[in-house]
Amino acid sequence: MLSRHFLRAKVLQEVYAFYCNEKPSIRASVDSLMHNIKRLNDLGVTQIAMTLEIIRVAGIVTDESMQKYMATDSDRNPDRRFVDNEFARRIADNYDYKKQSEHIVKLWDGEQSRFRKAFLTFVQSPHYSSYMTSEAGFGADKDIFIKLFRYAMNDEGLRSSIVERSLLWEDDFDQVAQYEYMMLKTLTADNFTETMLWPMVYDDRSAEENEAVEFACTVLRETLRDAKESNELIRTHLKGWEFERVAPMDIYLISMAIAELKNCPSIPERVTVDEYIELSKEFSTERSKLFINGLLDRLIVELRAEGKIVKTGRGLLHPDMDSEGLEETNEQ
Repeated sequence: MLSRHFLRAKVLQEVYAFYCNEKPSIRASVDSLMHNIKRLNDLGVTQIAMTLEIIRVAGIVTDESMQKYMATDSDRNPDRRFVDNEFARRIADNYDYKKQSEHIVKLWDGEQSRFRKAFLTFVQSPHYSSYMTSEAGFGADKDIFIKLFRYAMNDEGLRSSIVERSLLWEDDFDQVAQYEYMMLKTLTADNFTETMLWPMVYDDRSAEENEAVEFACTVLRETLRDAKESNELIRTHLKGWEFERVAPMDIYLISMAIAELKNCPSIPERVTVDEYIELSKEFSTERSKLFINGLLDRLIVELRAEGKIVKTGRGLLHPDMDSEGLEETNEQ
């Protein structure tokens, strides 16, 4: 399932794009967010398909060895255990996986040398040697497939064959790979069948997942809609600093936090503040976390007093919040 933190980061990307004049309207920004969230499923399926491709190429390499003019006994009678991996076969035979992957163009067409190189390198690893000498079975096949998946996700050549086609996939690659890795670990000999619904990064069949995505759309929509009001609110709480000197990314993050505080009553104030502090560490400057923490503390006191923040859950902040760090700001 998509985490709220990841979704907030996706919203931040759309806010940034909007102010870079890449999106003509709020509606276009929301549509873009939904499009990019749905494309995460394509990336996840592509990552799995990339791992399957290594095994397919392994079969080609094995068959070529059998045709050598000076073939050895091991070449003529290869151990096809890796090539005939049962776990990989179950993935390829799963009806829902095939449906999800049938519209995905193989981005690596014409780049088979990368997969051949990846297989020949993986063969030299202790993981492969241990697998080929271990007891055969579903568990061993699953374990080596997951190790191969991790290896493929960290192979720069294979990775570039995907992400160079989409800038957003570069940003999302590791997050989606982590999801796919955890998902693969949940599959067992009993629950992994041809008719099983293939797990999706964004599963619109899940009410909980749809609620999380609607949260992201709400934060994006309200951030852009109330931008002028939020900017004025921020401006009034800047002590000794001009609004124009504040880093734009900090303004975007604070505006998103204001939108979330006002429009998401079930999310505790402290959770919101902490989340945007964490995002500032990833996307803004070193001093931004102190500035954002202090400013949001002051803004929350005012917004609560005006009745613009009404929370329905536990974990709410109190009026005596510490505003340490407000004076630490970040120039553009």
